[in-house]
Order: sequence, then structure tokens, then C-alpha cells
Amino acid sequence: MKVALKILLVAAVVVLAYMCYKSITGPIEFNTEKELRDKAIIARLIDIRKAQIEYKNVYKTHAGNFDDLGKFLKTAKLPLVIKEGVLTDEQLEKGMTEKKAVALIEKAKKTGNWSEVEKEGLKGFKRDTAWVLAKDTLLGKDYDVDGMRYVPGVPGEKIEFHMDTATLKSGSGYEIKVFVCEVPFDSYLRGMDPQLEYNLKDKAVKQNKYPGLRVGSLEEINNNAGNWE
Repeated sequence: MKVALKILLVAAVVVLAYMCYKSITGPIEFNTEKELRDKAIIARLIDIRKAQIEYKNVYKTHAGNFDDLGKFLKTAKLPLVIKEGVLTDEQLEKGMTEKKAVALIEKAKKTGNWSEVEKEGLKGFKRDTAWVLAKDTLLGKDYDVDGMRYVPGVPGEKIEFHMDTATLKSGSGYEIKVFVCEVPFDSYLRGMDPQLEYNLKDKAVKQNKYPGLRVGSLEEINNNAGNWE
């Protein structure tokens, strides 16, 4: 009987020690893993924002879904200015601008007379425009456009970001196009400590904040800011 009690006591001590250990290391491990996932997701949201801003520059509105955004990145071409040479301080002080310099060079190309270009010290100055795929310009040639819709860094089945658009009115009455792209804690913290996840959600709700990571907003005009910024 005494032996059994000793075994139970030892077991209880071990369990208690483990619980104390986990109460200390659990939140540390949770925060470390959360930071890794946050970092990957934020990088993806920044890419999405970059693409959405350029999409709006072209079409005057944001893409309502990833199919439209992906098609834009894969097929649309954007101007890329290739620059050679810079204007000196002396040239700038004399009133030379890049626009004037380009005009002089274009004139010389048409007439074959380069004397004015040489006089102004613009030999070697070059500004050409090339048209490059939106994906290559904004995100790089090897960027996985098809994978953009998925939340990175989360084990298991793929999760898609939620994305939507709207039109809001500014305080002065102007219509402003906005978009949002987001993923809640529920989705991207899956498999982690449920109590610590609940605490995060509860804190966000009490502070009237979105319980997750998001860029942009459909409720306010925030210049496409991320809620981590």
C-alpha cells in the first residue's frame, strides 16, 4: 500500500512539474511559431497589395478575386523605364530636366543632328521604355502567381485568403475604391494551442480589431494599410 502511494505521489509530482514547465514554455513556443507564420503571411499580403495597386492603376478598380488578379499578372504588360546616365547638378541648375533631355535626344534621333545633345552634355544619357509582364515587373519572373491565393506557412490542407472589394465615400464626398485581403486566426493558427489562440481572438474583438491578419479594409479608407503596420 505504501509503495502504491509513493508511486502515485511521484507521478503527481512529475505531472505537476510538467504542467509548470508547459505553462512557461507553451506561450514561448506558441509565439515563436506564430511569428514564423505571421512573417510568411505578411510577405504574401504585401505582394497581393502591390499587385492590387497596379491593377487599379490600369483598370481604375481592384480585382475582386484571385482569378482576375492572376490573369492580370500573367498577361498585362507594364512600362519599364530603362535608364542610362544621370543629370549633373550643373545641368539641373541650368534648368535641364529629364523631360527636356529626352526631348532633345528624340529630336536628334529624328534629324540625325546630335550637336545640341553634345552641347548640353547629354551624350550617353538614355531613357527607353520597355513593356514587361506585370508579374515580372512587380514580383519577379519566378513568382508563383497561382499560389498567391493560398496562405503560406500553415501545415495541412491549403487555406485561401478571403478577398473582396467595395466603393466607399470620403469625407469630402469622393468615391474611393477599396479592397481587403485577410485570413483569420482560426485558419492560420490551426494546430496550435487553442486557449492561446482564443486569447488572441478575444483581445482583438474587445479592441474592435480584426482577429487575424489583413491588408486594406471595406469599412474605412486606410490607404491599403496592413493591420500589422
